[in-house]
Amino acid sequence: MFSILSAGIAPTVALMSFFYLKDRITEPLPLIIKMFLYGALLVFPIMFLQYAFTTEGFSNNNLIESFIVVSFMEEFFKWFIFIYIIFHHTEFDAHYDGIVYAVAISLGFATVENFLYLFSNGIQYAFSRALFPVSSHALFGVIMGYHFGKAKVQPQYKRWNILLAFFTPFLLHGIYNYILKTYSSNWLLPLIPFMIILWIIGLHKVTVANKIRTEDLISNEKKRA
Repeated sequence: MFSILSAGIAPTVALMSFFYLKDRITEPLPLIIKMFLYGALLVFPIMFLQYAFTTEGFSNNNLIESFIVVSFMEEFFKWFIFIYIIFHHTEFDAHYDGIVYAVAISLGFATVENFLYLFSNGIQYAFSRALFPVSSHALFGVIMGYHFGKAKVQPQYKRWNILLAFFTPFLLHGIYNYILKTYSSNWLLPLIPFMIILWIIGLHKVTVANKIRTEDLISNEKKRA
């Protein structure tokens, strides 16, 4: 049990640390942990809804299962939690903050999901789970948080970016699951380039959000001077 718990948590700690330390002004850890726990708790109602849809036969269609049963439900609830809990919080006051909090929610969800999978199927899947499902959830969180951050700092595009904060991760997550469902026997061939592209997009969003924060800090320093 300890080995499964360690294997389930290790990729989360690594990914959360990576994106947290990229922040030039770090966010309060208690708030990040709070968002992580909200993401973790999402697993159970989502699992119930997914089970209900599967029982009704929706999982017989790869497209519907990938985009509706899995992607829509998971990304919508993460998006909703962000809006309801953190979007209007006083600590969310910069572009990159959105990435930190969205990644925390996503990794909370991914950690519990990963632990349950490893507990059911065995620790031998720990490495592949860390490379693909856990890191993909983190990257979906980066993209969601990027657009939430943009909505926060650029009010003129607020509604558009709030919509993009849901639809972009939703579409990417749906494609990810569709690849797994369609190429069940040789899914690595299409999934590896997809993940490389996803990492490129995610790291680009991180760079842009950090650049905006740096420019804001320089601008504020000039105003004070």
